[in-house]
Amino acid sequence: MHFDVVVVGGGSAGVAAAIGAANSGVRTILIEKNPYFGGAATHSSVLTVCGLFAQQEPLLQVVGGVANQFLDTLQRLGAYPGPFRNPGSGNVIVPLDAEATKYALDQCVVQAGVTPRLHCNVTNVVISDGSIQAVQCFDHSGSFEIEAAAFVDASGEGDLTSLAGGKVRFGDDEGQVQAATLVMRIGGVPADASLSRQAFADAVHLAKAAGDTVLTKEKGMAVRLPGSGHILAMFADEVVNGLDSASLTKAEMSARNQAWHYLDVFRSHMPGFEQAYLVQTGPSIGVRETRHVKGHYTLTGEDALNGVRHEDVVARGGWPVEIHQPGQPAVYRQIKDRAYYDIPLRSLDVEGIENLWSAGRIIDCDPVAFASSRVMGTSFGTGHAAGVAAGLYAAIKHADIRDVQEELRRQGAYI
Repeated sequence: MHFDVVVVGGGSAGVAAAIGAANSGVRTILIEKNPYFGGAATHSSVLTVCGLFAQQEPLLQVVGGVANQFLDTLQRLGAYPGPFRNPGSGNVIVPLDAEATKYALDQCVVQAGVTPRLHCNVTNVVISDGSIQAVQCFDHSGSFEIEAAAFVDASGEGDLTSLAGGKVRFGDDEGQVQAATLVMRIGGVPADASLSRQAFADAVHLAKAAGDTVLTKEKGMAVRLPGSGHILAMFADEVVNGLDSASLTKAEMSARNQAWHYLDVFRSHMPGFEQAYLVQTGPSIGVRETRHVKGHYTLTGEDALNGVRHEDVVARGGWPVEIHQPGQPAVYRQIKDRAYYDIPLRSLDVEGIENLWSAGRIIDCDPVAFASSRVMGTSFGTGHAAGVAAGLYAAIKHADIRDVQEELRRQGAYI
């Protein structure tokens, strides 16, 4: 097959990249291994989009473009209740409905003229003179190649970059990664039941004091989802190498064991949870971190925390630094003035491979900046930028920053 742009990975970054490229006027294919788009939102039930809004008052949206198309589609489906500010932390999220999210992303992709290819795995690349010529793919019918002029790695794991021989690192400078969490969806809880963080912590503490050694985290997060009223609970932490199937297998089975223990604890010690039941786990454990791609500029924690501006800005980061260590409550560090920082194109442009851009949680950043930029809302922004850069390169064999910025603005991005 022949396309202008190939995007690998159909999470928020990949969907935004594919739509951004297609809206630039080039033929684009979006490859995803799962049976639906959405990445962590739909496959790990992380049904809270972080990073579309800064945390300041009054409310400030910092990611637009494709993200706005997605929100508009949700709204038409009656599935966008608007942003929600956590009364405790003050952080602003957008809660999602899983099925509406799947359908909305389908609609956005199709309406942009993107060719979707689900159930498809990239197994290798064809590279020549420092450029990718094609990706080799596999589905149940066998192997095939897709040729293109430009490519976007939105795989979440840096798979395409790694296969192409690009520079990557695993985790932080010491090879450590943030904790992975298996999300639980809980039903049967009345609307007036308290979701106090301290009440959850007290319940888990009682269970641990009684001898339950399975549970990892006392202070997790729980939010009520729109529509269904289900509780989204993030407690079951695991240490996992998200690139390794053996490690993932062990972690997911262990986390499912935790989930059932947590359910018993909540039933026993949380008022209103007496008839609670487990609607779903996962399906996949929520892996926060694996590979990082080497670009032409490493976004730093100082950039993020100080709200630094860059001349080659192509996206904005508005989520605070959020660090997850296994079994520990999340540690937050706010951006200056609870505003936002700029993400430069240099951090998306993959070093050593002329026609490849990265998007989402794999962009070039240090561990502190990563703890902010990895979230789904910001990934909409970096994905959109990577897709536009790839689209322009495919059209004219050059992605000048001014042209990229102009096209992003034309498509409604906030930069």
